[in-house]
Amino acid sequence: METTNILYIGRHIEILAIVVRLINSNEDWNGVGVMNDEEAKEIFCQKEFSLVLLGSRIQKESEANLCAFFKKQNPNIIVVQHYGGGSGLLKSEILVALENNKN
Repeated sequence: METTNILYIGRHIEILAIVVRLINSNEDWNGVGVMNDEEAKEIFCQKEFSLVLLGSRIQKESEANLCAFFKKQNPNIIVVQHYGGGSGLLKSEILVALENNKN
Protein backbone atom coordinates (compact mmCIF):
# COMPACT_ATOMS: atom_id res chain seq x y z
CA MET A 1 0.00 0.00 0.00
CA GLU A 2 1.20 3.49 -0.85
CA THR A 3 2.04 5.93 1.94
CA THR A 4 -0.36 8.85 2.33
CA ASN A 5 1.41 12.14 3.05
CA ILE A 6 -0.52 14.43 5.38
CA LEU A 7 0.33 18.05 6.14
CA TYR A 8 -0.88 19.40 9.48
CA ILE A 9 -0.90 23.16 10.07
CA GLY A 10 -1.29 24.15 13.70
CA ARG A 11 -0.58 27.19 15.81
CA HIS A 12 0.21 25.41 19.09
CA ILE A 13 3.56 23.57 19.21
CA GLU A 14 2.53 20.89 21.72
CA ILE A 15 -0.69 20.05 19.87
CA LEU A 16 1.18 20.03 16.57
CA ALA A 17 3.65 17.48 17.96
CA ILE A 18 0.85 15.27 19.27
CA VAL A 19 -1.15 15.35 16.02
CA VAL A 20 1.92 14.53 13.91
CA ARG A 21 2.84 11.70 16.29
CA LEU A 22 -0.71 10.30 16.02
CA ILE A 23 -0.67 10.54 12.23
CA ASN A 24 2.70 8.79 12.09
CA SER A 25 1.47 6.00 14.36
CA ASN A 26 -0.42 4.67 11.32
CA GLU A 27 2.06 2.74 9.18
CA ASP A 28 0.34 3.89 5.96
CA TRP A 29 0.54 7.60 6.79
CA ASN A 30 3.39 10.11 6.90
CA GLY A 31 2.63 13.30 8.81
CA VAL A 32 4.46 16.60 8.58
CA GLY A 33 3.59 19.51 10.85
CA VAL A 34 4.19 23.24 10.46
CA MET A 35 3.16 26.28 12.45
CA ASN A 36 3.02 29.10 9.91
CA ASP A 37 1.52 29.72 6.49
CA GLU A 38 4.75 30.41 4.60
CA GLU A 39 6.32 27.19 5.83
CA ALA A 40 3.13 25.31 4.91
CA LYS A 41 3.22 26.68 1.37
CA GLU A 42 6.92 25.94 1.00
CA ILE A 43 6.72 22.32 2.14
CA PHE A 44 3.52 21.76 0.14
CA CYS A 45 5.46 22.62 -3.02
CA GLN A 46 8.32 20.28 -2.08
CA LYS A 47 6.35 17.13 -1.33
CA GLU A 48 3.23 15.47 -2.71
CA PHE A 49 0.49 15.57 -0.07
CA SER A 50 -2.88 13.83 -0.27
CA LEU A 51 -4.44 15.65 2.65
CA VAL A 52 -4.04 18.91 4.57
CA LEU A 53 -5.34 19.21 8.13
CA LEU A 54 -5.99 22.70 9.44
CA GLY A 55 -5.73 22.95 13.21
CA SER A 56 -7.49 25.34 15.53
CA ARG A 57 -6.50 28.98 15.95
CA ILE A 58 -5.98 29.54 12.23
CA GLN A 59 -7.64 32.83 11.34
CA LYS A 60 -10.38 32.77 8.66
CA GLU A 61 -8.36 34.95 6.26
CA SER A 62 -5.30 32.74 6.63
CA GLU A 63 -7.41 29.61 6.15
CA ALA A 64 -8.95 31.02 2.96
CA ASN A 65 -5.54 31.99 1.58
CA LEU A 66 -4.06 28.59 2.38
CA CYS A 67 -6.97 26.71 0.83
CA ALA A 68 -6.78 28.81 -2.33
CA PHE A 69 -3.02 28.23 -2.57
CA PHE A 70 -3.29 24.47 -2.04
CA LYS A 71 -6.13 24.10 -4.55
CA LYS A 72 -4.20 26.13 -7.13
CA GLN A 73 -1.16 23.90 -6.70
CA ASN A 74 -3.19 20.66 -6.59
CA PRO A 75 -6.91 20.83 -7.46
CA ASN A 76 -7.39 17.31 -5.99
CA ILE A 77 -6.00 18.12 -2.55
CA ILE A 78 -8.24 17.33 0.40
CA VAL A 79 -8.40 20.03 3.08
CA VAL A 80 -9.98 19.14 6.43
CA GLN A 81 -10.44 21.29 9.51
CA HIS A 82 -9.33 19.47 12.64
CA TYR A 83 -10.15 21.11 15.94
CA GLY A 84 -9.16 18.27 18.25
CA GLY A 85 -11.15 15.61 20.01
CA GLY A 86 -8.69 12.78 20.46
CA SER A 87 -6.91 10.20 18.38
CA GLY A 88 -10.07 8.32 17.40
CA LEU A 89 -11.66 11.42 15.92
CA LEU A 90 -8.45 12.34 14.08
CA LYS A 91 -8.16 8.90 12.54
CA SER A 92 -11.83 8.91 11.60
CA GLU A 93 -11.59 12.36 9.98
CA ILE A 94 -8.61 11.26 7.90
CA LEU A 95 -10.15 7.95 6.85
CA VAL A 96 -13.48 9.54 5.90
CA ALA A 97 -11.79 12.32 3.92
CA LEU A 98 -9.60 9.86 2.01
CA GLU A 99 -12.51 7.51 1.33
CA ASN A 100 -14.77 10.35 0.14
CA ASN A 101 -12.05 11.49 -2.23
CA LYS A 102 -11.96 8.06 -3.92
CA ASN A 103 -15.60 8.39 -5.00
